[in-house]
Amino acid sequence: MTALPVSKSGKSAIEVATGAARQAGVILKAHFRTGSRVQYKGRANIVTDVDLRSEQSLKSLLQAEYPDHSILSEESQAITGSSSYTWILDPLDGTNNYSFGIPFFCIVIVLASGEDILLGIVYDPLRDEMFSAQKGKGAYLNNSPIHVTTKATVKDSLIGLDLGYVDENGKKSLEFITRLWPQMYAYRVMGSAALGMAYTACGRLDLYFHLLLYPWELACGSLLVTEAGGVATDLQGKPLKIGQGSVIASNKVVHADFLRILRERGL
Repeated sequence: MTALPVSKSGKSAIEVATGAARQAGVILKAHFRTGSRVQYKGRANIVTDVDLRSEQSLKSLLQAEYPDHSILSEESQAITGSSSYTWILDPLDGTNNYSFGIPFFCIVIVLASGEDILLGIVYDPLRDEMFSAQKGKGAYLNNSPIHVTTKATVKDSLIGLDLGYVDENGKKSLEFITRLWPQMYAYRVMGSAALGMAYTACGRLDLYFHLLLYPWELACGSLLVTEAGGVATDLQGKPLKIGQGSVIASNKVVHADFLRILRERGL
């Protein structure tokens, strides 16, 4: 197992990551529902000035503690460092929720070495909920261990999903969930994929799926779910990689049942 690097100040990587998340969380809370400036990257795909403030806070702290590490962040050009370590960031996951005043968004921080995901943080600053996982050490919510649900079938499951920014994928997701209904307990469109995956890790959702996630959401969510005793694969049941891709996350039994239904119904 790849060792986690100690920072310049002598802190552990998890201490640095949680501290950075809390610092950025102060920024998100301070500007929530105060009228942030919005720029459009695509239809319904936006960035606000608060995203950028949060990102700068995260990057400044991480660069100070780990000056030789690379940084991949949603809202800016990648920084290439001299070591094998990369921090993967989403300074505000759930930007649409945030901009509309809906209190469901988070900060995402991941540490990877090559394709090896070592550490993941999802922080909800409004509820002060810190979801964290280190490879091989389990998953936690505010330092208490968490575990995926124990449901046995999709029919009994609360399913989370998001439509994403590719219209065709969103349409496919809606068509599939419509065909599946009512052969499930219920479903929720979350508005934050990272929180959707975190909620799956702690058993608030029984299953989460998305047709196209980005590295910051995919890497962190998959680590949280697997360290919480679950399984996360793409829609073909193949292992996830750090890059963009689809995801199904659940416990092993419901995951297998969902894959069976996908194959039967041709998604």
